Amino acid sequence: MVLEHAVAELDSLIARIGSRFTRSEPRARAREYVSGLVAGLERKNGWTLAEHAGDTGPQGMQRLLRRADWDVDGVRDDVRAYVVDHLGDPDAVLAADETGFLKKGTRSAGVQRQYSGTAGRTENCQIGVFLAYSSSRGHALIDRELYVPESWTADRDRCRAAGIGDEVEFATKPRQAIAMLERALAARVPFAWFTADEAYGQAGYLRAWCESRDVSYVLATRCDQRVSTRANRLARVDELVGEVDARSWQRLSVGAGAHGPRIYDWARRQIEGTWARGRGHWVLARRSISDPSQIAYYLCYGPARSRLVDLAFTAGSRWHIEEAFQQAKGETGLDHYQVRSYRAWYAHITLSMLTLAWLAATKAIAAKGDSSIQART
Repeated sequence: MVLEHAVAELDSLIARIGSRFTRSEPRARAREYVSGLVAGLERKNGWTLAEHAGDTGPQGMQRLLRRADWDVDGVRDDVRAYVVDHLGDPDAVLAADETGFLKKGTRSAGVQRQYSGTAGRTENCQIGVFLAYSSSRGHALIDRELYVPESWTADRDRCRAAGIGDEVEFATKPRQAIAMLERALAARVPFAWFTADEAYGQAGYLRAWCESRDVSYVLATRCDQRVSTRANRLARVDELVGEVDARSWQRLSVGAGAHGPRIYDWARRQIEGTWARGRGHWVLARRSISDPSQIAYYLCYGPARSRLVDLAFTAGSRWHIEEAFQQAKGETGLDHYQVRSYRAWYAHITLSMLTLAWLAATKAIAAKGDSSIQART
């Protein structure tokens, strides 16, 4: 029965994106592609997905990604709306982060030797920047951008050979996060906070943009980040946290992690910021219980009434985008592609995100059904 409901939900999702396809053949192919992504195949590439669909070769799957006439960004928008329909909550958190895709050669769009957090070192890879949606009902990826380094955008011939149009200019990863946040705001995605790691938190223009749009944030930063205190003093965030009274630290759980509850000691200190009625700025600190010398720092902006637990919970919510990456790579083939062109990367990644959204929605529907049954018994 559970499987029947899941299949029916997938059929409903495919019907939802149907208008994005000009012909029935690529629409049906997309259904086969998504089915293959969750089929438990060891590798999920053009050949294995084609074999799972009963094809004699990968040409149909490759055509779907490279040239078939369908609106890839339109499907992205449908995925975002679908996630909101099933997981939407005004208290949700948006999280931006990046993940690496190891590649060989130099022809895949945006590939170069660059640091990959996935590998934990500098590798030949592509980098994707993503936006995740997290609520009490679940989490999923709702937007994506391929990071195209300056070494690429400075060589338009190389870009054209990989299908990167002349209109694609160099954008930093925080700029790409802004573009995705702008789309989320335009689509009226319900959320309360935005969070990201220090690669984004140290970008002052990202923080300024958030404040200009009244997007509340909890963004990680380095210990040597300088901020203005309420006493009009410029100080490092670690210095400010070092001045916090010992009684101001609170031990809080910010949810379950891979190895059990994530419990830390937390403290905050109010600082100066761009003045806005009813809004406040803080430095937030997270201290390890086992090793108090290990402290992480965050810059925060949000409603003046925000509690310490609100800021801590938002900081902890960034874990969900890491979970989404793990699930997408392990269950929906996010990193299993064998494509080189710019358009094909977006097509595969979008279908993988759609598949992940379907799994998250199916789980949320099942949980809601279980709650209804428990309420009646």
